[in-house]
Amino acid sequence: MLVRPKASLPAVLALAVAAGTLTACGGGAGSDPDTVKVSFKQSTDNSVKVMDTFLADIKKQFEKANPGKKVELVPIKAPDSEYYTKLQQMLRSPKTAPDLVYEDTFLINSDITSGYLTPLDPYLAEWQDWNQFIDTAKAAARGEDGKTYGIPDGTDTRGLWFDKAVFEKAGLPADWQPKTWDDVLEAARTIKRKVPGVTPLNVYTGKPAGEAATMQGFQMLLYGTNDGTADPLYDEQSKKWIAGSEGFKDALTFVETVYKEKLGPDVADALDPNFATRVRGELLPEGRLGINLDGSWLPQDWLEGSGHEWPEWSDKLGLAAMPTQNGQAPGKVSMSGGWTWAIPAKAGNPDLAFEFIKTMQTKTNAQKWYVANSGIAVREDVAADPAYVEAQPGIKFFTDLVATTHYRPAFPAYPKVSTAIQEAMEGVTTGEMSVEEAAKAYDEELRSATDDQVIRK
Repeated sequence: MLVRPKASLPAVLALAVAAGTLTACGGGAGSDPDTVKVSFKQSTDNSVKVMDTFLADIKKQFEKANPGKKVELVPIKAPDSEYYTKLQQMLRSPKTAPDLVYEDTFLINSDITSGYLTPLDPYLAEWQDWNQFIDTAKAAARGEDGKTYGIPDGTDTRGLWFDKAVFEKAGLPADWQPKTWDDVLEAARTIKRKVPGVTPLNVYTGKPAGEAATMQGFQMLLYGTNDGTADPLYDEQSKKWIAGSEGFKDALTFVETVYKEKLGPDVADALDPNFATRVRGELLPEGRLGINLDGSWLPQDWLEGSGHEWPEWSDKLGLAAMPTQNGQAPGKVSMSGGWTWAIPAKAGNPDLAFEFIKTMQTKTNAQKWYVANSGIAVREDVAADPAYVEAQPGIKFFTDLVATTHYRPAFPAYPKVSTAIQEAMEGVTTGEMSVEEAAKAYDEELRSATDDQVIRK
C-alpha cells in the first residue's frame, strides 16, 4: 500500500469547521418550498467571479419569470479535492442537501451508487432542449442503470500552452507543434538552459492537485502510449481495470523525468493544492512558465471582469496538441471531462430545481456560459453558431481536439482509481519511490479499490 501523508492539524480542523458550518446552515433545501438552493464551486481566487456572475444573472431571470420564487446561491470555495468532500457531506442529509448541485462528471457515478442523486428522466422526457445535447455529453451523466442524473453544462479538452516570448529567448519556434514526448522534454530542457528564472514545464501531479493531476497530468500521457484504439485504463471487454502496464510505467517515467531533471516547478509548489490557481493567475501572465499541460478553460480567468484581465493572452501564448508517446497514430491526445448540474436525492424542491436548470440551459444562456467559462459546447445548436466559434481565441483549436479526445471510465470505482494514480505520481515526483515501486503500489491500491476486478496487459 502507498504510505499516505498524515493530514496536518490545521487541515483537519478546517474540515471539521467546514462540516460544522454546512450542518449549521440548518433548515435544509426544503425548508422553504418557494426557494431553490443552488450549490456551486466557487473559485479559490477571489478575483475570479465567472460562475458567480453567470448564476447571479440566471437567478435574476428565474425570479422575474417565476414571481414569488426565490433563488439562494450557496457557494463552496475550495480546491477540487476539498470541494468533492464538502459536497458529499452536504448530500448525506436533508438538513444540508441543496436543491441543485454542481457535479464533476468523474464523481457522478460514485454519487449515483451512494444514492445521493435523483434520476432526471421524467423531467427530460418533457424537455425539448435535451434533444440538442450531444450523445457523448449525455453519456457522461448516465448511471450504470441507464438513467440520467445530470445535465452537462459543457465539456473540455486539454493541450499544451506555451509562452511565445520564452520560446523566442530559448530559440524555439513560435509555431511549435511537438510530435513526440521527447520533443516536449527537449523543449523544456532547452528552456532550462537558455531562459533562467522560468519554470520550463508544468505537469500537475500528486494528491493535493487531485483530479488535475490525474487528467491534465497522467492521463494525457497514459492515453498517448497506445494507438488510441483501446482504453489503457479500463478494459471494456472484460469489464476490468488494467493493472500497471508498460504504458502506465512510461507515463510515470515522464513525470519522474520532469521533476528529477528539475524541468518542472519546485516539488513544494507542485504539491500545493492551490498551484493551479497560481499557474493561471501568476505564472502564465507574468511570463514565468514556458510550457503548461492544461485545459481549454484557462482564458476564463483572463476575460474582462475576471479580476485577472489579460486581453493579450492570445498574442502571448501559443497552443499545441499533446503528442502521442512516439508520434504514433492518431498523433495527438486529449482528455475530456466536464461538469453537470444534478438534483440531490434529499433535495426538498426538485421540481423547482429542474425549472432553474431549464432557465440556465436555454440556447442563449448556454452559449453565454460556454464563452464566459471558456468551455466547449455540448449543444449542437450552439456548436453550429458562428458567433460561438468566433467568440474567443482558442475555441476552434480546443473544439477540434474533440475528434481525438478520450473520456475517463465513468464507473463508481473511478474516484478511488484516480486517487491511486495521484499517489503513484506523488511517489515518483518526490523521489520517494522508483517507477517500479510506484507501479506496484498502484496495482495493490487498484485491487483494493475495485474489489480485485483487475487484469494485467
